[in-house]
Amino acid sequence: MTAAPARYAAALDRFTLHHLVADVVGGTVRPATIEVRDGRIEAVGPARAAVAPGVLVPGFVDAHVHVESSMLPPWEFARVAMRHGTVASVSDPHEIANVLGEAGVRFMLDDIAGSPFTCWFGCPSCVPATGFETAGATLDAAACARLLDDPRVPYLAEMMNWPGAIAGEAEVLAKIAAAKARGKRVDGHAPGLRGEQARAYFARGVETDHECVALDEAREKAALGARILIREGSAARNFEALWPLLLERPDACMFSTDDAHPDDLLVGHLDRVLARAVAHGVPAMAALRAATLHPVRHYGLPCGLLQQGDRADFVLVDSLERFTVERVWIGGEVVAEHGRVLVPARASRTPNTFREARVAADDFVMRAPAEAGGSVSVRAIVAEDGQLVTKSRRITLDARAGAIEPDPACDTLLIAVVNRYAPAPIATAFIQGIGLSRGAIASSVAHDCHNVVAVGGSREELAAAVNAVFAARGGLAVADGASIEVLPLPIAGLMSDLPAEVVAERYAALSAKARSLGSPLRAPFMTLSFMALLVIPELKLGDRGLFDGLRFEFTRAVE
Repeated sequence: MTAAPARYAAALDRFTLHHLVADVVGGTVRPATIEVRDGRIEAVGPARAAVAPGVLVPGFVDAHVHVESSMLPPWEFARVAMRHGTVASVSDPHEIANVLGEAGVRFMLDDIAGSPFTCWFGCPSCVPATGFETAGATLDAAACARLLDDPRVPYLAEMMNWPGAIAGEAEVLAKIAAAKARGKRVDGHAPGLRGEQARAYFARGVETDHECVALDEAREKAALGARILIREGSAARNFEALWPLLLERPDACMFSTDDAHPDDLLVGHLDRVLARAVAHGVPAMAALRAATLHPVRHYGLPCGLLQQGDRADFVLVDSLERFTVERVWIGGEVVAEHGRVLVPARASRTPNTFREARVAADDFVMRAPAEAGGSVSVRAIVAEDGQLVTKSRRITLDARAGAIEPDPACDTLLIAVVNRYAPAPIATAFIQGIGLSRGAIASSVAHDCHNVVAVGGSREELAAAVNAVFAARGGLAVADGASIEVLPLPIAGLMSDLPAEVVAERYAALSAKARSLGSPLRAPFMTLSFMALLVIPELKLGDRGLFDGLRFEFTRAVE
């Protein structure tokens, strides 16, 4: 669904390759001669010459990813992904849609236009994700129908409003019906749904799920006919729990990164997932089909599968064990080789609607009940490394002068969400698991409405970090006393306009700084960004207050 690529390398209208070829359709690996003409595979036949080293495999497809989470605009994201053999992604522009609405989706479509990479942007189905928080825009059923009328928008992206789907809410059903009427797929989002709830949800026409965290859950959903996307991203890492499904139900599996931060993306993408699968004992063909055949056929992607007549999209890897990418072709053109992308960088626009604001330390005070003595029992969020889900825990904190105090020594910090769109009271709560012994971190990447989320051990440093994000019109910030470091994200407060290598370096430096302040988390900012995601249980904080994701209702930190 992209324009024909320009020539990025010395290319031939016609060429022939002799290699081992992984045929994911026929299920064989055999020596073959591939003849390419005008960007398509003219013939695949028995090897007519000695085969060269390496194996030709179809290009890889990330079956569910939010490009915005790479902090790179689509064009730059694609340049990095192609280095790793990824030729296409099924991408939900949900993040920018929550900030800019339809205009944000069209920005993403325009930014990728002309790339050889196939970046299929779906119509975000839940903007805002819930009615319990403040977003920058709303996409109702009529707006979704308009977007789905665009041939560049081939599917309805993850239906996160599973309660609404199960209950048969008119708006939810209208969005699903709009996709079905146009012959387009419907993606799912069903964290923890089991039994009759899962049955009712998928009966609405939802076809996939990328939120499984346990093997039994994935088995149950696959038995209901859902395609299971085995997720291995920067924050949510479910591969270790789910990989046996590739042995039990290989027909039901695809791969997803969901959220891949820039430092991780520079190191690897689906090439790493494939190597891990094979190292666990998964047959290479089963793993390859999850990365190629299944997403191509499920979504109707135009990507080639190394069959006669297909577009010439394929990857030369060193072996079907390591999957080290040596060269990548899209449409018969070499777009990357030996870790170097041949598609040039391109400047992106920087749409942004961040309001001006400045907060003070007193804005983050958590008031103790009038009858409270020297200590107060509060309900705290408990974050877990590598998971989007959280837990809830009752803890006791000191109250002084009517204010409940955080206790960094016991890993109990203040968490706050500040409305980025309009002046409003600041929501505050307490959190464990972030681990800062001092300082504060803040981010305008705060799924799903992308208000400013911040965590800190003192109100003063919390205010400093939040103010740095507002001053940059979006970004990530670390405050440590008088020291403040910021990575600006001028594209909707979500993405940078800098080269991927620069973004990755600065992001890694900020993460290292957060860890130097005591955080044990592998990706502190990624974990922070999901603490406002109300649709993922158990306890989260939105801009309107503390939210119980199991009961799907607001709750109180202090009762």
